Amino acid sequence: MSDQGNTPQPGPLSGVSVARIYDYLLGGTNNTEADRKVVEQIKELFPWFADWAWCNRSFHQRAVRWLAENAGIRQFLDIGSGLPTQENTHEIAQRVALDARVVYVDNDATVAERASELLRGSDKSVFVVGDLRDRDSILKHPEVVRVLNFDEPVALLITAVIHFFPDEEDPWGIVRSYLDELPSGSYLVLSSGTHDNQSPTAVQRAVEAYQNATSQLYPRSKAEIERFFEGLELVPPYEGAAPEVTFGGLWGADVPELADDEGSRALYVGVARKP
Repeated sequence: MSDQGNTPQPGPLSGVSVARIYDYLLGGTNNTEADRKVVEQIKELFPWFADWAWCNRSFHQRAVRWLAENAGIRQFLDIGSGLPTQENTHEIAQRVALDARVVYVDNDATVAERASELLRGSDKSVFVVGDLRDRDSILKHPEVVRVLNFDEPVALLITAVIHFFPDEEDPWGIVRSYLDELPSGSYLVLSSGTHDNQSPTAVQRAVEAYQNATSQLYPRSKAEIERFFEGLELVPPYEGAAPEVTFGGLWGADVPELADDEGSRALYVGVARKP
């Protein structure tokens, strides 16, 4: 993930990267003309595309804060993180508890050097290159094992990532394989883009815009996203709500009525505890 105010960093950038697309949507500068072109193409179809990215980022932040403050979670495994810059997982969690530990994982090697530089000097936050599909290479990575204790609850963060995995790769099984390795009391934080209530033609054109990116786009229905939480205890998204998967802006909202917009309705999110 990235944020406004970051200065461009050296290093080769080529092709179209989903991490850099997200960076550009959030006002960052670690992106290329090719990345920006894809964003502008999609914004012609969905003018609220940047709002969608900010909605996901805000959900991620609120979920981390809630887990640290209300669930006592002190370990966070953030897979598909992009660049860990201002107001990301480690800053939010460590603001609540100085002993919170965070591992960032991303498969985009172009962000690895920059991310490592941002976290240099910290013994509680690290970045490793890894692919969500290869569970063992992540969970058994020396740096991951050094920072996280898998005998204690861990928050598994997979936000705005799973919609880059086709059904053929069984993303539900991939996520479940991580949860199977985590102890009781761990949490899953997951968000995914959806095609619900969207123009099928516009969705197809948006999918086509990602054809030359590092990952393709596979938005899903609410029912398909709910499957990721089977067997888990969903957390109510806001006071007075039922425990459920909901639109991105509603989770953690103080005034849910004010959090409902087009960007929010294009994102389903959930936070759930492993019994």
